[in-house]
Amino acid sequence: MVVIDALAIILMLAGAAFMLAGSIGILRFPDVYCRAHAATKVDTLGIMLFILGLAVFEGFNLVSVKMLLVAAFVALTSPVAAHALSRRAMLHGVKPWTRKQKKEG
Repeated sequence: MVVIDALAIILMLAGAAFMLAGSIGILRFPDVYCRAHAATKVDTLGIMLFILGLAVFEGFNLVSVKMLLVAAFVALTSPVAAHALSRRAMLHGVKPWTRKQKKEG
């Protein structure tokens, strides 16, 4: 029982750390494309680890199966949404940041 609780806590802390790193990336990266990358890659993994930790803590029952379905839904929809946002930004003329440009602000 203690090992399962420790594994659940480790998974949830790792998920929270990934989400924190993604949040910092959203603040620090220079353009919409880099920010979309930070938001989807890191936060998707963070949410999935956090939900997996909750499912491990809950044990195998209907609630944990629903949590795993939510994690699968996030894994499928988050990258697709970021791609759609990035594509829409490109179609509206938002230029990617280059090293030649200075960071504003």
